[in-house]
Formats: sequence, C-alpha cells, structure tokens
Amino acid sequence: MGSQPGPLTPKWYSPAEVAVLLGYGLSKVKMKIATGELRSIKDGKYRRILPEWVDEYIRNLVDQQEAA
Repeated sequence: MGSQPGPLTPKWYSPAEVAVLLGYGLSKVKMKIATGELRSIKDGKYRRILPEWVDEYIRNLVDQQEAA
C-alpha cells in the first residue's frame, strides 16, 4: 500500500500564472517586471517569478497605499 503523492506546489511561476493569481492581464504583469516592481529571473528565454516575490509585490503595494 503506497501512499499517493499530493498535488505539487510550484516552486516558481510564469508571468501568465502570476497574472491569473493577481487577477491582472499578462501585459500588466510584464510591465511590472519591466519596471522592477515585480522581481523575476530569466530561465533560458523564459521569465520566472518566485512565490515569495509575488508576496513581496503585494506587501509593497499595501505599504504604499497605507503610507499615502
């Protein structure tokens, strides 16, 4: 009786996946990456975003709103 593995948790996201997570369009996510508001790395020809970088972006957004 082997145990079935649970669903895998992604180690990183594509810009399209981040767009779905945040409820943004892909072009908005790409702009956030281009301006440095959302951190990313290049993996070959692809961009990848770590889950903690998504959280960091959200925290920064909240901090900016609260400081205003």
